[in-house]
Amino acid sequence: MNKHPMTKEGADALKEELNRLKKDERPRITEAIAEAREHGDLKENAEYHAAREQQGLVEARIKQIEGILSHSQVIDVTKLPDNGKVVFGATVTLLNLDTEDEVTYKIVGNEEADIKHNKVSVSSPMARALIGKEEGDEVQVQAPGGNIDYEIVEVQYI
Repeated sequence: MNKHPMTKEGADALKEELNRLKKDERPRITEAIAEAREHGDLKENAEYHAAREQQGLVEARIKQIEGILSHSQVIDVTKLPDNGKVVFGATVTLLNLDTEDEVTYKIVGNEEADIKHNKVSVSSPMARALIGKEEGDEVQVQAPGGNIDYEIVEVQYI
């Protein structure tokens, strides 16, 4: 089975969420179910049904996180030799050659991608255009509104 790349930061965040779900959420929901059971008739017990539904969602998320982590290859970019090339996990500052705007993106795994936090998936057109390039290179990225030309201003392994 192929392993999917994931940054150390992304893996740590998932491990933290998994720990919280197992140590805090599971016991809290179990307690809520036990309390709701004490209220008698389970058929018309809204608290019981809500707690059971929440339990199902938490258990599904736990399984999902465990699956993601078991199929991930964690890459710590800070431990790679910094040769100035854009690689998985690198943080890249780009200059839009048309607008002169600068933007910084971190190239992350598919599960970690979050454009609001400037994290782009390694399989995105942006990342595919950047991988293997280095500072000073110009790249063209296919965007929904047309091609955008960028210059790579800085590549950081942070």
